[in-house]
Amino acid sequence: MTRLFNDPAAFADEALEGFAAAHRRWVRPVPGGVVRAAATPAGQVAVVIGGGSGHYPAFSGLVGRGLAHGAAVGNVFASPSARQIHSVAEAAHGGAGVLLMYGNYAGDVLHFGQAAERLAADGVETRTFAVADDISSAAPDESAKRRGIAGDLPVFKAAAAAAEQGLPLEQVLRVAERAGARTRSFGIAFSGCTLPGADRPLFTVPEARMAVGLGIHGEPGIGEEALPTADEAAGLLVGTLLKELPEDVTGPEGQRAAVILNGLGSVKYEELFVVYRRVAALLGEAGVEIVDPEVGELVTSFDMAGVSLTLTWLDDRLEELWRAPADTPAYRKGALGVPRPDQDRDPAPVTAAVQDDAVPPASDASREAAATVLAALDAVARVVDTHAGELGRIDAVAGDGDHGIGMRRGSTAARRAATDAHGLGAGAGTVLTRAADAWADKAGGTSGALWGTILRSLGTALGDRDAPDARRIAEGVAEASAAVRRLGGAEVGDKTMVDVLVPFADALRAATADGLPLTDAWDRAAATATGAAAATAELLPRRGRARPHAEKSLGTPDAGAHSLALITRAVHGALLNH
Repeated sequence: MTRLFNDPAAFADEALEGFAAAHRRWVRPVPGGVVRAAATPAGQVAVVIGGGSGHYPAFSGLVGRGLAHGAAVGNVFASPSARQIHSVAEAAHGGAGVLLMYGNYAGDVLHFGQAAERLAADGVETRTFAVADDISSAAPDESAKRRGIAGDLPVFKAAAAAAEQGLPLEQVLRVAERAGARTRSFGIAFSGCTLPGADRPLFTVPEARMAVGLGIHGEPGIGEEALPTADEAAGLLVGTLLKELPEDVTGPEGQRAAVILNGLGSVKYEELFVVYRRVAALLGEAGVEIVDPEVGELVTSFDMAGVSLTLTWLDDRLEELWRAPADTPAYRKGALGVPRPDQDRDPAPVTAAVQDDAVPPASDASREAAATVLAALDAVARVVDTHAGELGRIDAVAGDGDHGIGMRRGSTAARRAATDAHGLGAGAGTVLTRAADAWADKAGGTSGALWGTILRSLGTALGDRDAPDARRIAEGVAEASAAVRRLGGAEVGDKTMVDVLVPFADALRAATADGLPLTDAWDRAAATATGAAAATAELLPRRGRARPHAEKSLGTPDAGAHSLALITRAVHGALLNH
């Protein structure tokens, strides 16, 4: 378990602060993460990687010459927000464009995609690439749905080495695509991990058993087997990966592979070496030439006891990039020459963006409505705090168990931002949009992106000029529903929050069209939401981290759907009082 922390909510920020202080030779802190200590050379593509905290040395430890130009770092097991990613990419940009790289998780896809759109709007040519190497998380014909685990490293390194050689953005992206298509990983674990401040691990493994095919966010494995010997574990890892080769690799005989035996957090290096001796022997017997193997902790999951094996099948070009030198706080290879003068120049200082105290002008009616909005956000934060443990337990059945933590971070930050904006005399729309940005920033992950979208859609609908009436609020909720579906791609039946948001929005619009006052209309719609959330217990998840464990979730409602239903009821209470 994690023993050394202060406030669990501040853990990720404090860890990043300490990391940057300890590694000033390589990195400097910027809002949202870190970038190289020296500026990106003019004309060089900037490779910006990122993801949640809890995976060190991924992602901040891989920033330095020969590897990433910057890393955006989110909260524990939660993707960084679009604003954090944008900030890091802006600081890393050297004038030749930015490649954003991350593991293939819904929250990362959403936030990095939004950041790419913002960078493009700023005139920065940007591309994105999601690493999807975990063969246990989807079948070969659905490889685009696979998670990104320890295969992040060889794919990141290939792209970054290509950028270091001066290749243009499109060619750097093609290198990433080639490396990603030739990378496969598979993992096992003997115990789950415990997040800072939590009193139990996200999942447990029975005595003398191991979980097979797990992720790096505390997700349980797709199955269990008897606890193996080191040689048996090596046989399982190698045998599983050799069963699935890239399309252009007809067999392992005569092939070259970059090999990574990765410790997930609490397996000792000596244990890894015992396993690796058999991994090397088995690959040799299969005719595979091992190129520059790596054995150690490279993509971890806090204190999880487990290992994963990654194979990147090399061609001449990928081997050149894999062998290329790198110098970062946590990963070093070969020797780099003396930096060019433009690499050694002092970068422009980067400071945190300061929220302008000024707020847009608002009518008295809108400022009065803002007080109700603030009361509603306070009710949201209180109900989330009350049920955070329950939400985490529901989420842990088939997911990673952090839904309650993320919702608490987001709702608390939204309430604080809304309070500040209301104190400055903001109207209802501005109070909601300030709350939206704060929720997305502090929560990260999929829920952060989606709740940021919900609040922003409502804020746009309400505006700062007029007193919002029931129909306008209903239209705002309907637009939020549509925006969430556009952004996340989920539809009713996928076992997500959409299974509640859509019927809630439809019921609210129908009730207001019938002429019901807002409190009555909201009450009717909240009852619909409660029923819809309960009904998700009978659905199989088709999206998100629960999808690989679909059968386990039967009988349990979706955590995001359940939290939304609780929130709709809490907001009704606030409306009654205002």
